[in-house]
Amino acid sequence: MTAAADAHVEVRPGAYADSVTLLQVSKDVTSSAAVASAQVAMATPLNLDLLAGVGFDVPPATSNDMVVAVRLSEDGRLEDALAAVDAALAAASHRGDEGPEQVAPPRTTAAGLTHSDAGLVLVSVPGASAFVEAMDAIDAGRDVMVFSDNVPVAQEVALKNAAERAGTLVMGPDCGTALVGGLGLGFANAVRPGPVGVVAASGTGCQHLMSLLDAAGVGVSAALGVGGRDLSAAVAGRSTRQALRLLDADPGTELIVVVSKPPAPEVAAALEAFAAELSTPVHLALLGAGRPDLSAAAQAVVTALGHPAPTWQTWGHPAEECIEGWLRGLFVGGTLCDEAMFVAADALGPIRSNIPSSPDLALGRDLLPDAHVMIDFGDDAMTVGRAHPMIDPTVRLAQVAAASADPATAVLLLDVVLGHGAQDDPAADLVPTLQAVRRDLPVVVACVGTDADPQGLTRQARALATAGAHVFASNAEAARHAVSLVHSGDHA
Repeated sequence: MTAAADAHVEVRPGAYADSVTLLQVSKDVTSSAAVASAQVAMATPLNLDLLAGVGFDVPPATSNDMVVAVRLSEDGRLEDALAAVDAALAAASHRGDEGPEQVAPPRTTAAGLTHSDAGLVLVSVPGASAFVEAMDAIDAGRDVMVFSDNVPVAQEVALKNAAERAGTLVMGPDCGTALVGGLGLGFANAVRPGPVGVVAASGTGCQHLMSLLDAAGVGVSAALGVGGRDLSAAVAGRSTRQALRLLDADPGTELIVVVSKPPAPEVAAALEAFAAELSTPVHLALLGAGRPDLSAAAQAVVTALGHPAPTWQTWGHPAEECIEGWLRGLFVGGTLCDEAMFVAADALGPIRSNIPSSPDLALGRDLLPDAHVMIDFGDDAMTVGRAHPMIDPTVRLAQVAAASADPATAVLLLDVVLGHGAQDDPAADLVPTLQAVRRDLPVVVACVGTDADPQGLTRQARALATAGAHVFASNAEAARHAVSLVHSGDHA
């Protein structure tokens, strides 16, 4: 039990459900009249830290246990709250029940492919199990998209070597976004069809680029994700080269863009030489110090296709007065975080991060040191036992509240990423938190998506602007505006 009379925590040893299921369970329990708030999650270190951070006294537990934490409503009874937990868990366990005449689904990829002629296999299982399933797909001669994260790099190399021998494509691991045959996979935005093919060693970078192109009236033929490590020295662009070959052979693709987090220099040089040999023009949008940002890359693509140079939309009235203190960037998109770091570092100097540009800038357990900070809440280490923050915003929202309560925070910089697979209404969750921030604290938001997305770009942006945020369709422009508000005094 916690010290507070209205709070209760219990550990259920050996109980398991996946993170997305437990997110829905938590929402169902919170809707009970007896409950003010609830968190039902696997007892990973990250989840235990989060519970402790919001005032729960968590007993000892392991990652194989489930932890139930509830805070009662004013008139709520504990027995009613726990009954709501049990009912939500029971409902979740029966959602996939088969009818009496239905055939049980196959238990492995290999078994499923014996009765299917599908050309692409999507693997979304815990990282420790992804290798076997993906290798089954390759052995069957199929392309494979590995949505799973936390896959060891040695297994990634082995998968991609096998795919090269089989003449197939491995998208991933940790491939969150793709557009194949007009169908969005993973986190995908609704964009118009067109002549641009995208190869992406970046999920949110791919989404941002496609959304900017769509805003400029330029469509996409396909987007092939290759995993965020594909242009690392260890993986050496194995899937990127195969994806380029496929798009080069596609008659509907007139221009290809490769978008990536900062690549290994030698891999980038080899990729540039490989791309020069293709018959289709290739633009390299590779983030890094001194390289163009994604908005500049989108403008270059648009003008190369003969369209007028675009400008990117904004909502709200951007603040102009500089504030003394630290810039705190809290992101759900890793590439958007990387891009903002490069923009900010040019003006403010070193930026601390959990995905730092150099090891000496790495964050420890303290996520709000006396420094300019950029945090990627979608990083593998931040998603163990939890759904991605584009689905479950709990961890990021808690940190937004903490940063806004810190008087040393001068500016908050956030991203909101729309599209299929993401939250149904991210503004609805973020707006109450924004309304509670200090009145003198500017909040700058990059909103990534299109009006055709289920959430609606304009609707989301206007809701955030009404709550006081300054909203930009361009992440780079949002970062530059946030930087312009930080006073270049002792903290810079």
